[in-house]
Amino acid sequence: MFDRHFFASKLGASALVSVAMMLAFNAYALSTQLGGAAGASTAGASSVGIALVVLA
Repeated sequence: MFDRHFFASKLGASALVSVAMMLAFNAYALSTQLGGAAGASTAGASSVGIALVVLA
């Protein structure tokens, strides 16, 4: 399906970077849900203790 010629092209490199970034984001999101992210900001927490997510 994919060979070394595909991954040597700019499109193939972009695909690899995209997959790597998706994996990194999923690892970060999982660590934040499990409470393992050091330095996670709770400045946007509501008064009932539920963290708010702001998408920009």
